[in-house]
Amino acid sequence: MNDSLTHEAPAQPPAPSAGPLDGLRVLDLATLFAGPLAATMLGDFGADVIKVEHPHKPDPSRGHGPAKDGVGLWWKLLGRNKRNLTLDLSTPGGRDVLLRLAAESDVIIENFRPGTLEKWGLGWDELSSANPRLVLARVTGFGQFGPYARRPGFGTLAEAMSGFAAITGEADGPPTLPPFGLADSIAALSTAYAVMAALHSRDRTGRGQVIDMAIIEPMLTVLGPQPIWYDQLGHVQPRTGNRSANNAPRNTYRTADGAWLAVSTSAQSVAERVLRLVGHPEFLDEPWFATGAGRARHADELDEVVGGWIGRHDRDEVIAAFERAEAAVAPVNDIRDVMADEQYRALGSITEVEDEELGTVRMQNVLFRLSETPGAIKWAGRPHGSDTETVLAEIGLSEAEITELRDGGAL
Repeated sequence: MNDSLTHEAPAQPPAPSAGPLDGLRVLDLATLFAGPLAATMLGDFGADVIKVEHPHKPDPSRGHGPAKDGVGLWWKLLGRNKRNLTLDLSTPGGRDVLLRLAAESDVIIENFRPGTLEKWGLGWDELSSANPRLVLARVTGFGQFGPYARRPGFGTLAEAMSGFAAITGEADGPPTLPPFGLADSIAALSTAYAVMAALHSRDRTGRGQVIDMAIIEPMLTVLGPQPIWYDQLGHVQPRTGNRSANNAPRNTYRTADGAWLAVSTSAQSVAERVLRLVGHPEFLDEPWFATGAGRARHADELDEVVGGWIGRHDRDEVIAAFERAEAAVAPVNDIRDVMADEQYRALGSITEVEDEELGTVRMQNVLFRLSETPGAIKWAGRPHGSDTETVLAEIGLSEAEITELRDGGAL
């Protein structure tokens, strides 16, 4: 039995406000992290997202990272705008409930190893029979078929396997992995996009379909033209640290007061402005300065003069001078700086959310702004199983049926 159901039920979340996805129901069966984050993005814009968790094995993100008063903070972000239902899908009762939920839902997002849903009698044949309009998004490390399909898959493996780690780090250092869920986050964005594409197709055809999202593929896509470079030229991109093989100056530079700033000169006009700003317009007359690749071959010389000038000035002086010159610069922020940054404040990128367990919490706002049907964060991640009885009652289960399911271990 789920312990959370033996006590007084937490207060129900506020009624959802209309958003562009209002009326869409999403079942989030996934854990760690791509699938759940995709569901979060849909919930941010009005979808009714129901998070389905095992009665005794909650989503591990509830216990990932720092906690306050025993409450996992990562979950507050990942679980926002989701109602919470406990259900053991491996039991007959759990299977039957999921099929009833599927019949009244638009999307299911899952990330079990290929074959797991089929083992429980919840494969595509059964789900689409219950609801021919259903969209099933299957998010796994390596996809639903192929020699690696049944391997355990995490974003870290995608970051390594895609080629990302191989080009990240200093030239004479080891391949470098990001210290956060980069591949999972990119796969989440891709999954949310795939869901919307599948729903648009359903609106035209009346039929749902299966989305096969392999985390290794969106990561490969965002790495840009590496495959065609290799195919046509045999070129393998090396590690170059903060530098780029396509333009210079492009690096991080330390100011006189110890701050770090990033400079980019992807546009030729910006490169020219930077060199004039730092007092070395003579570089503009060099033939190699006329192209990004040419400048990249002379990165040592450019870094010396740009870094030298920046190193003689304080952070705010450098930023002000670059702004006057219409040259591109940004501070290297840590999270303290992000929370205080005036541009993020102007955009409302960090917002306050009232939470029943922690009071007011601050977190990232919705991903983008819509002028007519904006998204909203209605609540942060809720306690395990807190909406079980409400959701089951909505699909017609009586109190007696719910008690029977709970006594049988399905809840």
